Amino acid sequence: MKKIEKISIVGLGAVGSAYAGQMLQFLPRENIRVIADGARYVNYRNEGININGSTIKFDIYAPEEKCSPADLLIFAVKFNQLEEAIQLARHHVGDDTIIISLLNGITSEEIIGNVFGREKILYSLCFGIDSVRTGNRVSFKNLGTIAFGEKNNHPGDYSAKVKKLQEFFTRVQINFSVPEDMMRTLWWKFLLNVGINQVSAVLRAPYGVFQNVPAAREIMLGAMEEVISISTAAGVNLGQDDIQELLGVIDGLSPAGKTSMLQDIEARRQTEVNIFGGTVVELGRKYGISTPINQILLDIIRAQEKIFIYLPDCQDGNRS
Repeated sequence: MKKIEKISIVGLGAVGSAYAGQMLQFLPRENIRVIADGARYVNYRNEGININGSTIKFDIYAPEEKCSPADLLIFAVKFNQLEEAIQLARHHVGDDTIIISLLNGITSEEIIGNVFGREKILYSLCFGIDSVRTGNRVSFKNLGTIAFGEKNNHPGDYSAKVKKLQEFFTRVQINFSVPEDMMRTLWWKFLLNVGINQVSAVLRAPYGVFQNVPAAREIMLGAMEEVISISTAAGVNLGQDDIQELLGVIDGLSPAGKTSMLQDIEARRQTEVNIFGGTVVELGRKYGISTPINQILLDIIRAQEKIFIYLPDCQDGNRS
């Protein structure tokens, strides 16, 4: 079995940078190729990324630059950047390329597979990672775990792609798991994001708030309960055990760590609220399930995004 050696990554945000830096400890620098264009291309080439105090200059590839196909292509962008990222990565995909998406939500694999071929896709997600990016600086204490696999994975009878990715993650010392039911696991991560991402953005709260402030934790749990109800109607059947497991994950994160949505709000960027609260509200209407908590979180975050446009030169609505 040919090993995974050449890695291409789209997205050097908090998650992409953390995993790229980990891989660099075990692979030659030229084997990790970061795809970027425009200002990002110039910035990454000239300034690099500072990861936990060490500045790293990865090999940066412009989208038009021809190269050999990647053995593994990783998408680590925000969902609203996915369509652009797919176009950037076209020269990095070959017949044997394995593609994983570390995006939030439950639809990115289908979107990528429709372009590059679903046979190249392994479903995936990461959880327990507490990476934070501020400007060109990324810091983290926990790399968390990457869960991946086909839609269904039977122990002792994994596909060739799954076996190759198992070997690779073992070699670069990234924790991983191969769930038997990947779709249910994607919904499990969706449950986490709907709760803590949105509420952290509204409250401007790091993980420590949800570990120590009961009122904040209760709002988060209320948003999660609406997902539980929808998952039952959708046949996914998440339950209270899933919530308890996620609370264990949250309680193990760095108290100073921040969700990606909170980082977006603090940087006055567009968030991914449409794939969290937006999806919950849409599915609630489809199945006739009330989703008042996700509706108000959605409305508040959308309003905040509009304020960033209306008052572009101020912080927190106060003109300087």
